Amino acid sequence: MSLPPLFDRLRLPVVGAPLFIVSNPDLVIAQCKAGIVGSFPALNARPQSMVDEWLHQITEELAAWDRANPDRPSAPFAVNQIVHKSNDRLMQDMATCQKWKVPIVITSLGAIAEVNDGAHSWGGIVLHDIIHDRFARKAIDKGADGLIAVASGAGGHAGPLSPFALVQEIREWFDGPLLLSGSIANGRSILAAQAMGADLAYIGSPFVATREANASEAYKQGIVDGRAADIVYSNLFTGIHGNYLRGSIVAAGMDPDNLPPGDVSTMNFESATGAKAWRDIWGSGQGIGAVKAVEGAGDYIARLAEEYQAAKTALLATAR
Repeated sequence: MSLPPLFDRLRLPVVGAPLFIVSNPDLVIAQCKAGIVGSFPALNARPQSMVDEWLHQITEELAAWDRANPDRPSAPFAVNQIVHKSNDRLMQDMATCQKWKVPIVITSLGAIAEVNDGAHSWGGIVLHDIIHDRFARKAIDKGADGLIAVASGAGGHAGPLSPFALVQEIREWFDGPLLLSGSIANGRSILAAQAMGADLAYIGSPFVATREANASEAYKQGIVDGRAADIVYSNLFTGIHGNYLRGSIVAAGMDPDNLPPGDVSTMNFESATGAKAWRDIWGSGQGIGAVKAVEGAGDYIARLAEEYQAAKTALLATAR
């Protein structure tokens, strides 16, 4: 499958997922300098005017990096837009993205042609995240350029399907850019995602445990200490099923093994102890067993690159 030319600058076939609250300009810049797509949710910038400030900082710092490192240009960056009726600043944020000609827009929780057309008007591309093949078809019908298959085991809002099943069904009809999300945390998993049929890996939770991330030290350490068995899948906290760290649920005064079901009424969940989703109840994918320490994002990406190349070399040796 061929990718748009803007992906030619990647050191690794990886997009850093936009992490609510956690992703900030420092993390995005570090990711792009290290050779992967960095991204942030527009809603992380508060008030809305801060989106302009963040995009100015990211654009200027990456341009300076490119001038100083012509042999190692930065990767493109992305802004995540929540396309849902609850997001009353969507079009304002899109106007700011237009001002800075954001190269990649990642859309979530809905697909509307107006957003896709807007990104295309300034030369950007749109990647839409989905959890089912049915949603994937709707996104492409409405003008998305590529898809992010959010499979079982992904952090935050995640689907119930195996990555094998989800990618297989999408590739039956779609030959455009396809990203895979779900427990990808080392270089071998990136190669596996490509072998499965994806073009790029979509990695989120390990970046929580980086020095640049806007996360508490307790959250970062929870990622380092956590394993797959420490992840709880529930729709209580936002009304949409997602994966969360067990320890943060316990700290909020709840039993993670006996959570009641959620619905639209729990979108603004707050526990009896005052704990809120994302701020106190922490999203995380099942792949965090690969995360061994809090480190710089660039260091983590460099290790991913080494593991990825080693996996490719080993695979070629086996093929012989």
